[in-house]
Amino acid sequence: MTAPQVAVLDYGSGNLRSAVRALERAGGEVTLTDDFTTCLEADGLVVPGVGAYAACMAGLRAVKGDRLIGRRLAGGRPVLGICVGMQVLFERGVEHGVETPGCDEWPGTVERLQAPVVPHMGWNIVEVPDGTTLFAGIEDERFYFVHSYAARSWDLVTGSLTRAPLVTWSEHGGDRFVAAVENGPLSATQFHPEKSGDAGARLLQNWVNTL
Repeated sequence: MTAPQVAVLDYGSGNLRSAVRALERAGGEVTLTDDFTTCLEADGLVVPGVGAYAACMAGLRAVKGDRLIGRRLAGGRPVLGICVGMQVLFERGVEHGVETPGCDEWPGTVERLQAPVVPHMGWNIVEVPDGTTLFAGIEDERFYFVHSYAARSWDLVTGSLTRAPLVTWSEHGGDRFVAAVENGPLSATQFHPEKSGDAGARLLQNWVNTL
């Protein structure tokens, strides 16, 4: 059986090589590219992201990444967002009083954590929902976070005929935030699985195995 084709979207965000290596170890045949067609046709698309929300959205739009994500999801094709690559999937982000429109795949606002110490940097546990695929076998593990902003609420309401998204939570300094989401073909993590040791490697393997 051939390895799943995974495209890592290169839109000027950092930390791409470590994501590529981690996905290769997870069993994917990985291409780092900003080519629209390659990303559209891959079995799985990974959208990484570090830094400021507005800068990531600008870079994403420059390579038509927002359209690419929408096209893939409309066809039921898997997408995985990581860190700011998760944040940009929400309706908007607010940093230093400036509001930036996101990809609007989920309602809600990414905002500064309300914790005594920010950024949230280091290893943390997560609260995993029943029925998870991403966290299968690693429900009690810790994952590596580096962020000052997050979605602090989950606003998507689904109808009775639609399976509700599986939302994983974490907490920093008494402030709860969304740590991961599994929503049909769209998955995302606020933490960095590529920096999360064996647990992160297993999570990426779980995702690659769905492709």
